[in-house]
Amino acid sequence: MSEGGVVCVTGASGSIGSWVVNLLLARGYTVHGTVRNLRDGKETKHLESFEGADSRLRLFQIDLLDYDSLATAINGCVGVFHLASPCSVDQVQEPQKELLDPAIKGTLNVLTAAKELGVKRVVLTSSISASWPSPNWPADKIITEECWTDIEYCKQNELWYPISKTLAEKAAWEFSKEKGLDVVVVNPGTVMGPNIPPNLNASMVMLLRLLQGCTNTYQDFFIGSVHFKDVALAHILVYENKQATGRHMCVEAISHYGDFVAKVAELYPEYNIPSLPRDTQPGLLRPRMEVKS
Repeated sequence: MSEGGVVCVTGASGSIGSWVVNLLLARGYTVHGTVRNLRDGKETKHLESFEGADSRLRLFQIDLLDYDSLATAINGCVGVFHLASPCSVDQVQEPQKELLDPAIKGTLNVLTAAKELGVKRVVLTSSISASWPSPNWPADKIITEECWTDIEYCKQNELWYPISKTLAEKAAWEFSKEKGLDVVVVNPGTVMGPNIPPNLNASMVMLLRLLQGCTNTYQDFFIGSVHFKDVALAHILVYENKQATGRHMCVEAISHYGDFVAKVAELYPEYNIPSLPRDTQPGLLRPRMEVKS
């Protein structure tokens, strides 16, 4: 696809969304950005400060469960980047209401509006959480885009975020197949880096809590880190490249959380970061991933 044109970015005020908007404007696009509250300066001011925003950025207030608000934002666009989806590092009280409905029904609302309004391509932000955990995946087989998260395992362990991302992505693929809408998916890992908006995303909150001395997480948790800008660029590249199809994992490296903690302690010795013992053999549960270039 050629550069330029009018595109919609849902979740424009988020950590990834802000980078996507910034880079799209820099490439000459006109952007319809969606936010939850147009009156909240924490959502809008940083977006309005981008170069080109004064003439090529229009903000819309939407609710993922309100089809009409989404259709208004998407109207007139040739492409859609659907990033808006709830994410929390804390245990949710009402998973269906807080995570599942906005992720799944919101995605279907966006795709329906895109199809009805003649959008050429939709880039959906999924997650490696839609590919892992998958305990039945062969231990000697590299995890690729063919791997999907085990929903029943996640339900048993109340891992609601991976469930929301997996079901939302699967719903998108089913919609694409049935309705003939061009959909391509980016599956980022734990996204970190310079945060443009004033509010932190879930990944950065995890890092902040670590700097504050908290290591309350799974001993055997593996983290796949990736930079905000790299994820944003990946979205734009799969949008512009007509040959880009399917799922695209976007991860720089996989490391055990204990190794990640040790690296943060090494880089920031001024913080009181406690050591995190490892109870597993190195690489025993390490998910090896094959990432497309």
